[in-house]
Amino acid sequence: MIDSHTHLGLCEPPDAELVAAAAAAGISRIVTVGTTGASCRAALAAAEDFPQVYAAIGRHPNEATGFDDADLAELAALAAHPRCVAIGETGLDYYRDHAPRPDQERAFVAQAALARETGKPLVIHTRAAEQDTLKLLGEHADGVPVILHCFSMTARLEECLEHPDWWFSFAGNLTYPKAEALRAAALRAPAERLLVETDAPYLSPQVVRGRPNQPAHVVHTAQALALARRVGYDELEAAVERSAAAVFGW
Repeated sequence: MIDSHTHLGLCEPPDAELVAAAAAAGISRIVTVGTTGASCRAALAAAEDFPQVYAAIGRHPNEATGFDDADLAELAALAAHPRCVAIGETGLDYYRDHAPRPDQERAFVAQAALARETGKPLVIHTRAAEQDTLKLLGEHADGVPVILHCFSMTARLEECLEHPDWWFSFAGNLTYPKAEALRAAALRAPAERLLVETDAPYLSPQVVRGRPNQPAHVVHTAQALALARRVGYDELEAAVERSAAAVFGW
């Protein structure tokens, strides 16, 4: 199984413990995601230290205040690292609104361009901003592989399904009792564009809810996803591993 989106640097145990626990749970690859310059460098360091760890390099919308050409240049330099497999997470977050919306949009557009230049997929965070997120993707990411991290746009599922180069990544909230709409969306996502993630230390699956999340817990989300799709775990695991290889290019 693959954890397509985690934040090792934000988890409490040391990276070595997290990676060992994930390996024991059958997790063969982990993508740890940077959201600031410092966390991007830490993600690359983890990817250098552990062969099963890869990095995504980006500026989170909540960290986009004042985003400028110097910030983009820093991301471009970090993204050139051979262990970087994706750009982001970027996107729009109108729920928390920690950064001015024009700054979020500027960072989003710049990272979409960087993804196009590098040939790497663009990892998208969107919260309470579905309309503007889809608008910017349509304007600036046409033809760029897009990973809809922690997929939540259930009301816009049909529009998302129209894009053959968009991947659907489901997190631990898929397992929550009230997440019927999310499980229904997970049933519709094409197997060849299906991913699972933890977003650790956040969004712990239901069976470990209330405790910090970690990459090993992605198996709980994968089990719930297999159940929702009415397939065996082995079949889902093989599909996710093929899907991840296709989008991340490993």
